[in-house]
Amino acid sequence: MVVGGTGKTGRRVAERLTARGLPVRIGSRSGRPPFVWESPRTWDAALDGVGAVYLTYYPDLGIPGAAEAVGAFARTAAARGVRRVVLLSGRGEEGARHSEDKVRESGVELTVIRASWFAQNFDEGLFADAVHSGEIALPAGDAVEPFVDADDIADVAVAALTEDRHIGRTYEVSGPRLLSFADAAADLTRALGREIRYVPATMDAFRTALIEEGLPLDLTELIGLLTDGRNAHLAHGVQEALGRPPRDFADYARDAAARGAWKR
Repeated sequence: MVVGGTGKTGRRVAERLTARGLPVRIGSRSGRPPFVWESPRTWDAALDGVGAVYLTYYPDLGIPGAAEAVGAFARTAAARGVRRVVLLSGRGEEGARHSEDKVRESGVELTVIRASWFAQNFDEGLFADAVHSGEIALPAGDAVEPFVDADDIADVAVAALTEDRHIGRTYEVSGPRLLSFADAAADLTRALGREIRYVPATMDAFRTALIEEGLPLDLTELIGLLTDGRNAHLAHGVQEALGRPPRDFADYARDAAARGAWKR
């Protein structure tokens, strides 16, 4: 079962498992049977016959209430016979660590993937419209982040779901390079052949933009994790899990531009 199987990493995990000929159930509102976080009565049917779970929580594992939800789900999964869980977590988030502990307490064979910010946020997520418009306005200052490719996360997750050697491991995954948002904009500019600018914004302006877009205000806390420097270092989980280096942001930007990710 791939919880969040239509999302950035879940979709990629499901595609990889399916390509290997493994049976996959998508855990989402549109899944068959449907899976809804807010309706625990949907969990049993979604878990019927499932032996392993890739577990994600939207919008973030560190927000209030996430630990209780994923903990309850993990206990239900264990009771239904699920043996292995691969949990997508976040680097440097105390709330996410609490969620990890709740899943671990269920007794399942757990692998944790603590991820940096996704490169795909620039074409599939929060920053896609900004890149299309040519201006990324964020209250991030000169903070740096080693953006990780969602394809790398998916590769690690599939390895952990299908190979016993990853049981009990925690992999911190990042890209190979620290970038500011101005650096990311420069890579995007080169990939697209038109200027993409990073414009420092105030936190109040960012909150207003989130409200206008109908996005959760909890994202302001994630910006705080970025600007305080706690994650301003590289992690080596991709190399540890897969024996290869992670993909660079410039390669992501080039390939996304080539497939028309920002064309309207």
